[in-house]
Amino acid sequence: MENCYCKSGKPFKNCCEPFLNKTAFPETPEQLMRSRYSAYVLHDADYLVATTHISEQKYYSKAEILKWSKSNTWLRLEVIEAHENIVEFKAYYLDEKQQDQVHHEKSTFKQKDKVWYYLDGQFFG
Repeated sequence: MENCYCKSGKPFKNCCEPFLNKTAFPETPEQLMRSRYSAYVLHDADYLVATTHISEQKYYSKAEILKWSKSNTWLRLEVIEAHENIVEFKAYYLDEKQQDQVHHEKSTFKQKDKVWYYLDGQFFG
């Protein structure tokens, strides 16, 4: 049984797969953030756009999301802190030059009609 890409320790089919397949919705911002990481690993730009809050979607290009997700090799996710509507995490990856990189972000999520969406993020060096 394949472990989930988000490194939750759970099998993919019991973790992010139901969200990516749209058979379930994340119940917490952390679940949504983890599923979005898995979407980057799997190059699922449609999911990434769909889970971005409608007020922010105009700032994101599906083509650019897909290009960025495919140009990197995603290694692992580390959730630093998750509370209320904020999740701080580090996503480790190799860039197109195969150099180690870390995307460190404190993300804000917003719920609408009982569905969580990514709103925005504060990036750290």
